[in-house]
Amino acid sequence: MRYILKKVQIICPLSSHHEKVRDILIEDGIIQQIESEIDVKDAVVIHHNHAKVSLGWVDVFAHFCDPGEEYKENLSSGSHAALAGGFTDVFLIPNTNPSIDSKTKIEYLKQASNLINLYPIGAISQRMEGKQLAEMYDMKLSGAIGFSDGLMPVQNSGLLLKALQYVKTFDGTIIQMPDDKAISQFGLMHEGEVSTRLGLTAKPAIAESLQVTRDIELAAYTNSKIHFTGISTRRSIELIREAKQKGLKVTCSINPLHLIFTDENLNTYDSMYKVNPPFRSHDDVTALLAGIHDGTIDCFASHHMPQDWDAKRCEFEYAKAGNINIQTIFQTLLLSNQIDISTIIRMLSVTPRNIFNLNAQNIEVGKDACLTVFQDDIEFEYNLKNNQSLSSNSPFLERKLKGKIVAVLNNKRVHLYE
Repeated sequence: MRYILKKVQIICPLSSHHEKVRDILIEDGIIQQIESEIDVKDAVVIHHNHAKVSLGWVDVFAHFCDPGEEYKENLSSGSHAALAGGFTDVFLIPNTNPSIDSKTKIEYLKQASNLINLYPIGAISQRMEGKQLAEMYDMKLSGAIGFSDGLMPVQNSGLLLKALQYVKTFDGTIIQMPDDKAISQFGLMHEGEVSTRLGLTAKPAIAESLQVTRDIELAAYTNSKIHFTGISTRRSIELIREAKQKGLKVTCSINPLHLIFTDENLNTYDSMYKVNPPFRSHDDVTALLAGIHDGTIDCFASHHMPQDWDAKRCEFEYAKAGNINIQTIFQTLLLSNQIDISTIIRMLSVTPRNIFNLNAQNIEVGKDACLTVFQDDIEFEYNLKNNQSLSSNSPFLERKLKGKIVAVLNNKRVHLYE
């Protein structure tokens, strides 16, 4: 079947048509024409006012809970949520049951890759116990996009050193969500005035920056690649900025929710705002925005973390951390109202592909149609009816949000959204 994207503005700095309004003809998943006007019989026309198109978006850190907790999310529901959020490529963290620490488990996830492109992140350590290296090379050959212990970042310096040395042999990347558990283990929220007032055990910012410092030193020593995700503090941004200025192979991503919410949102003890890393101070939010504008922050990660009703509707102390976020990243970024659309799209589509050496994509004739079509000036209501996740732990449910996904094209399929 043939499709025409009618009068779409192309947002793709790699394309010769960047920022131009064009018609795009797609047949059998391939871009056939890009012209000012295309009129072809028997083609399905996709036309929305002020629509824009970019390369398909990439999420570098998401939890689909499969295998082990499919009642929270599974590969099908997670893929549908990702598509509805504009994503064609998603990196899956290894914190499943059993954990993704061998080639057979990588292959299980890769075989499920259909609606979207699923990229498993292989565990650094066996069973993610932080003691012995997992079968990293075998996992790489089977399709692991990177290596991480995900929600249980490696605490042992010697083990992380070995991992960095090991992945260097095949140009692999270590992914760390920096958190010194010896400092933050029992913390429920960011340490500051609000935590003192609420009487909640806190996670000091130094728990994050201390591990960033250690891991940068190890990356420098090994001359290997490390990607930090879930960066949330001013000091961490400063450290990563300095590392980049020294030419170290350091990159990072943030959860866009950390641009919107702060520790003050926990004043009502609402567990929807209990996340890891925790929402920080206004000063930290300012630092994150500055890191986006000067290029210190490379890309975004949803940290999509489905939780069932019981895990969230209980006392704050016992509630599980995390939000579903993969379907609303774009709207979250627009809510911040401080990042231009070209920067948002570059960080969602181009930069993560460069960091993790994904197959080269571009919006040019002859290229695969791996595309996201969206409107940034239209509101829609995010509710239980259109929520694609099996879970509903989002602070945005039943709210009107700005920014709408029109269509996602991937793997010779076209997914349309009203």
